[in-house]
Amino acid sequence: MKLLQADRLIGELMVPPDKSISHRSIMFGAISQGTTTVHNFLTAEDCLSTIDVFKALGVDIQRKGNVVTVIGSGIDGLEQPQQELNAGNSGTTLRLSLGILAACGFTSKIAGDHSLNKRPMERVMSPLRQMGANINGENQTGLPPITITGGKLKPIEYIMPVASAQVKSAILFAALQTDGETTIIEKEKSRNHTEEMIEQFGGTIKVQDKKIKITGKQKLIGQEITVPGDISSAAFFIVAGLILNNSQITLKQVGINPTRTGIIDVLKQMGGAITFSQVDKKNQAADLKVSSSKLKAVQVKGEIIPRLIDELPIIALAATQAEGTTVISDAAELKVKETNRIDVTASELNKLGANIETTEDGLIVHGPTKLHGGKVSSHGDHRIGMMLQIAALLTEEVVELENPEAINISYPTFFDDLAELKEEEQ
Repeated sequence: MKLLQADRLIGELMVPPDKSISHRSIMFGAISQGTTTVHNFLTAEDCLSTIDVFKALGVDIQRKGNVVTVIGSGIDGLEQPQQELNAGNSGTTLRLSLGILAACGFTSKIAGDHSLNKRPMERVMSPLRQMGANINGENQTGLPPITITGGKLKPIEYIMPVASAQVKSAILFAALQTDGETTIIEKEKSRNHTEEMIEQFGGTIKVQDKKIKITGKQKLIGQEITVPGDISSAAFFIVAGLILNNSQITLKQVGINPTRTGIIDVLKQMGGAITFSQVDKKNQAADLKVSSSKLKAVQVKGEIIPRLIDELPIIALAATQAEGTTVISDAAELKVKETNRIDVTASELNKLGANIETTEDGLIVHGPTKLHGGKVSSHGDHRIGMMLQIAALLTEEVVELENPEAINISYPTFFDDLAELKEEEQ
């Protein structure tokens, strides 16, 4: 596919609903008592995989456009699936579902597509085993398909070896079904949607800095939820607005949960002009206004990394246009995403004229560099595909992208939305 080029971007945009919250709203609805109605649900492939998994577990889920109704009967209402559960390309679906299945008194098997079945799951399986679940990957590996026999779980104290919201969430889902109090100690604070939604659905949880305590056997009640715009999807337009001359973009009602806004902090530190207005405190959302800016290099490391792990490829692109050398470190987690995002970000951007070196746990980006045309690939990774389209905006020659359909995983209307901001400039 030939990618779009532009001199500038002007206009307003509603980015897709938040992926993390969309996934969790279905899961919480499924294990709660009563009806949960989710407004502005993300109807991308990953989140539809979550709906499919919980339908296969016997939950009544109806979808009309982007409004989803979930009729929950508590975790005891889940039924043994008749076939292998299919998480598609969604690591969130697979890992978080394991936490719920760990407490179900039946055996189930869950797998994903070719890409997901190569992603390591031992980091989730290990704490769930400690809680009493019988859980194993195919041929005794840490890889899907995963067979899990749930049952009576015991509380644990778990010190997280890596900062991972997915592992933490799986443990929290399991802990909700145990007798007694489970403690999780985070390495660094990671996104906290699960903790917030436990309270939203009527549960109680204690969070003190990096220590989380939760008592099991809580009864959750169905809720009405409005999903804000996804900052991970907004990130591509934020960077585009900063690096394309004479651009001005307003992104409407984007989620600004503090555990997710690391990218805003880094881009502001680089000199990016980003302002908030129309702040909705209840839904943690705001309009973001972005204007062209002269960027400078920064260091990205340490405790901020879990707050922007999904945005690191697009931050690397921003760094190619910044004055100086940007160093990204402590990001080894990127190696076990949909692709090895450290290697793929560097190799694909270097094809377009960037000057990026890889390290064991990150990237060194020398800027500014002028990007040129070329042939690149998403490697089946939606975030890499979108990042490369934003890079192509800067080039005078054509950029061709292999496997653009990977973008449908999280943002089916991405190319159309981008074209709209370009069209409004006339």
